[in-house]
Amino acid sequence: MQILKTREELAAWRETVSGTLGLVMTMGALHEGHLELVRAAQDFADTVLVTVFVNPTQFAPGEDFETYPRDLESDAEKLRQEGVDALFAPTPEVMYPEGEAQVRFDPGPAAKILEGKTRPTHFAGVLLVVGKMFHLTRPDIACFGRKDAQQLAIVTQMVKDLDFSVQIVPVEICREEDGLAMSSRNRYLSTAQRETALELSRSLQWGVENAEEYGSQALASAVHERLAAVPGIEVDYVALVDSEGYVPITQAGYHGKATLALAAKVGNTRLIDNVDLWM
Repeated sequence: MQILKTREELAAWRETVSGTLGLVMTMGALHEGHLELVRAAQDFADTVLVTVFVNPTQFAPGEDFETYPRDLESDAEKLRQEGVDALFAPTPEVMYPEGEAQVRFDPGPAAKILEGKTRPTHFAGVLLVVGKMFHLTRPDIACFGRKDAQQLAIVTQMVKDLDFSVQIVPVEICREEDGLAMSSRNRYLSTAQRETALELSRSLQWGVENAEEYGSQALASAVHERLAAVPGIEVDYVALVDSEGYVPITQAGYHGKATLALAAKVGNTRLIDNVDLWM
């Protein structure tokens, strides 16, 4: 596996690639969920490039950019074991050589709700780095996890609206045996907090099991109430949204596929999770 650090190294490597290229973008601290993205890319493409870059533009002041876990050596070894062809691991100075970017993407109305309401600059920063990586790497396919479902919806919309010549491949959520959605931030949790965090996936499953009883108008509120009653959990939101456009479902009697999504803090660690269901 080649490790690329500069734009010049990346461009030279890209010229050697024949066939289709699959891209997996990460911020490192790789876990099994990231490796599932890699395996999906290998199923779709002849060559796979993984990026490891903790992107400063998607962190707001006071968020965990400085403390976000970083272990490039360990990440590289995991990727070697998966047979990844190349790893692009730039610094912020490589990705943003002029300093703060003056031109940004408008991520649209879907970025103003849920995650976007809590983190109002987040998705503009995500689309900036995704757009730059797409231009620099010129992939044929790019794999994104369904755990970041709102991000997946917004990136997919950007590709459609701005005519990026890349196919977005969604990959299912990877969970621990006890149901906790895999996340690089899980390592922040103490043993007791990790046990408390299991209530996120349990509440989502409870929502699936009780969707018919509560219906589209009351389900999210019922799950919110259940989760908020758990000591040690501070609920940010619970929402029932359209699985494609990520618009909240508010009409009574909705029938069709939907996504039940939530975000909550366990201690100081903010976690997200979601599950698809049929109403």
